[in-house]
Amino acid sequence: MKRMLLVSILMSCGATFVTPLFPLYSEAYRLNSLQITILFAIYAAFLLPTLLIAGEKGSTWGLKRVIRLSIWISIASTLFFLAGNHSWMLYAARSLEGIAYGAFTGTAAAFLMKQTSPSQISAALKLSGVTILIGFGLGPAIAGLIVQYIHYLPLQLPYWILLALLILSLIVLETVPKDTVPKGQMPVKTKISLGVPGNIRFPFFSMSGLPIFTVFTIQGIAFALIPNFVKNVIHTSNLSVSGLIIFALLSGAALAQFIPWPSHPITRMRFGILLLAIGAWVIVSSGLTSSLPLLWSGIFIQSIGGGWAFQIALRLTGQLPEPKERTRVISVFYLCAYSGFIVPVIGVGVLTQFFSLNHSLIVLNLSAAIIVIYVLIYSVRFNRTYSG
Repeated sequence: MKRMLLVSILMSCGATFVTPLFPLYSEAYRLNSLQITILFAIYAAFLLPTLLIAGEKGSTWGLKRVIRLSIWISIASTLFFLAGNHSWMLYAARSLEGIAYGAFTGTAAAFLMKQTSPSQISAALKLSGVTILIGFGLGPAIAGLIVQYIHYLPLQLPYWILLALLILSLIVLETVPKDTVPKGQMPVKTKISLGVPGNIRFPFFSMSGLPIFTVFTIQGIAFALIPNFVKNVIHTSNLSVSGLIIFALLSGAALAQFIPWPSHPITRMRFGILLLAIGAWVIVSSGLTSSLPLLWSGIFIQSIGGGWAFQIALRLTGQLPEPKERTRVISVFYLCAYSGFIVPVIGVGVLTQFFSLNHSLIVLNLSAAIIVIYVLIYSVRFNRTYSG
């Protein structure tokens, strides 16, 4: 289990590695705000359908084989970034990055559970969520520190580091026992679908899909505000600051999962999603008032809430389906998550045509609050039948 968790943290680190480098690409290739938005969105455009395909086909193709392929695609993406001397190569690299992590994310969680004894499934899911969040935070933190303090080939050196990490993940993966596909099993033509069995569809989307969508949406709102806050309130052009603040938010969410209280999963989900919403409003208030203490308070509250909501949503995703359905359902879980992550980028881009950044974020927060209220109400009904 430890080796697979290491692979997960390294791949998750690579998924967000490019984030602090966007300002440099904007300057080097003279990309306007729309082109930068497209550079971000094209990642999700390739990631989301790949999640569905990998989730549907992973068990037939072999989970370890899919994970190995995803790492090789991520290496190819990194090589495109390294060799990039035209803007089209950036878009190609981001597209490959989306395919790589789309193939990896749900498959890796399912493979981890397959390598784990039934009694350890809950712990494996918890650690899977922790490593993903830490990896997401480490990516921009490492890249930002390299670019800011090692003044040598700023658009190449970070990717040499990333390339080394990905090769390490490939080596570690080869030491993990492969999943066994029954002899004589032939690839079956199956219809690509959301893959959530009808008997769990409503509780899954209400208690896992919507909460994780909201977690990623609200954290995406924070990500949209933090660089602006750093530039206009802290008044620094230090590229590492935004990355370190994002790392604090995501690593805090990971560490919050080890807080033992509240222990009941549904109560923990209720507190988590409520704290997530409260933290989001505190962060937006910090932008309106230019208050650094409010920003850190909001990050602290949101970290705990986001960590708890992520933890329970992923736990339910592993518990609700039958074992043979887990790969597909976990892929849908991450499909909901990444759909939430692109909402702030597109939403802020559209709303800022009519409102200021902070007022645009208020509109998004209000939309997220409606989902939070629904989850809190539905949790009362779900708690009556939940047996985990």
